[in-house]
Amino acid sequence: MRTLTQRLVLTAVALVAIVSVLIALATTLAMRSYLDDRLDADVRASLNLAYGAPPPRFDDDRDERDDDSRGRGEDRPGSIGQGVGTVSAVIDGTTGAGWLTDSGSGGFGAQEPLDPDVIEVLATVPADGDTHDVDLPGLGEYRVIAEDRGLTAVAGLPASDAGEILESLVRWEALLTLLGIATAAVVGTIVVRRQLAPLREVASTAHRVSEKPLSEGEIDLSDRVPERLTDERNEVGQVGAALNTLLDHVESSLAVRHRSEQQVRQFVADASHELRTPLATIAGYTELARRRPDSQATALDKVEGEAARMTGLVEDLLLLARLDAGRPLVREPVDLSLLLMEAVNDARVVAPDHTWRLALPDEPVELVGDEQRLHQVVTNLLTNARKYTPPGTTVTVTARPDGFAVHDDGPGFAPEVAEHAFERFVRGDAARHREGGAGLGLALVRAIVGAHGGTVELDSRPGDTTISVALPMR
Repeated sequence: MRTLTQRLVLTAVALVAIVSVLIALATTLAMRSYLDDRLDADVRASLNLAYGAPPPRFDDDRDERDDDSRGRGEDRPGSIGQGVGTVSAVIDGTTGAGWLTDSGSGGFGAQEPLDPDVIEVLATVPADGDTHDVDLPGLGEYRVIAEDRGLTAVAGLPASDAGEILESLVRWEALLTLLGIATAAVVGTIVVRRQLAPLREVASTAHRVSEKPLSEGEIDLSDRVPERLTDERNEVGQVGAALNTLLDHVESSLAVRHRSEQQVRQFVADASHELRTPLATIAGYTELARRRPDSQATALDKVEGEAARMTGLVEDLLLLARLDAGRPLVREPVDLSLLLMEAVNDARVVAPDHTWRLALPDEPVELVGDEQRLHQVVTNLLTNARKYTPPGTTVTVTARPDGFAVHDDGPGFAPEVAEHAFERFVRGDAARHREGGAGLGLALVRAIVGAHGGTVELDSRPGDTTISVALPMR
């Protein structure tokens, strides 16, 4: 398979060859037409020059006069001003006399009588005043003209001169065409290689990227096409810009994949830790109950509590997995105002040391969704505000036409935590103590809200923390 350089050079060479052949053909045809017209004019001039005076008489003394005048050119057609090779004859019926201008000094020559067989051929030329091509025995191709001037006057010039000129022209045209093709091939190769050098540089960038291991780990895709080769006003720049855009997308996709892998690893580690703690507690109290029968009641209470904690964790993980898999939720009318009111009343009972406020519009806020999961969203947000704020904190729940917001005047999220607040197993403290929960509350909030086609945003600073939930209304 030919390369792009070869194809472009071959195309250029083919175009040069075609144009050269067409020019040569047109030149040859034009030259042939010119030479034919020029020869016809010369033939007519030769006839007028040879027979401008009355033609000689043919009588019994013709041979004697010919002998006397031969070599002197006296009283002989064509004896004055005739070019070498000119034939001239006077025909009377089928007989006549003619002369051939032979080579001589000064560009003109002496007259030699024509052979009878030549006279016989000349006698067949129509006396119509037009030129005709004839083959004269021993002389070759001639262009001749005959006119009736009392007797038939004939004059002609060799046609071979024009043929030789055309042959020479064709040879030169062939030579120049070959030289043009060779020059086009050499120059074309140099020019095309130089013009395609930027494209080869773009390809080199693509090759370097393709040689990088992209299967796992953190990928470094810093290679880019130089900015000078990304000008989209030309084709190479369009390719370079497109390649850079593609590399940007690939780099971002690989970065997301790497982060996802890291999150999966962290998720497995965190889930294992969260499950290991209650399992270890259950195993410990089971061993205690076996060794000390009097502590069985206490051990069973702890086992039951840890089992409930582990069950809740597993259920949360299962719900996240279902939401990630795109499992559809229940779609039914939900009175969001009523749901918020019930959740705030429950929070007042659980945490009376906090100040709980509820702001509702005059009209009920309704939407279509899964009431149980939306209740879980509100409960998780209020629980999060209760656990991570000191007593006396004011928590305000505000219903909006497009959702609701939970605001508190507590210490807020630490900056390093706020950035990852909705990720799984992210908690405000580095230690994994039980009161802090497993770190799945806000992750469940985002997953459930996202499953409803909504969004959740966090705006936190000391003394002013707001979590806004936007939901599609009915």
